[in-house]
Amino acid sequence: MKSTCTLEIELSNNETANNIAKALELDNAGYIETRIEGCTIFATAQAEDIMTLRNTIDDYLACLTVAQKSLL
Repeated sequence: MKSTCTLEIELSNNETANNIAKALELDNAGYIETRIEGCTIFATAQAEDIMTLRNTIDDYLACLTVAQKSLL
């Protein structure tokens, strides 16, 4: 049974959302699908087991934090 998690990350504006999504795009290939609506990033991950899903989300959030800090 696959587990799925979708993160909804609201940022200050559309440009920031696009820049962060683009910065994380290469690392996400095959693991997380993202889409942007306005200033919100929707990131969806699927995995066969919950621990793999958790690790994928943890990695994404760590990279997201670095990307956000680099834009300050």
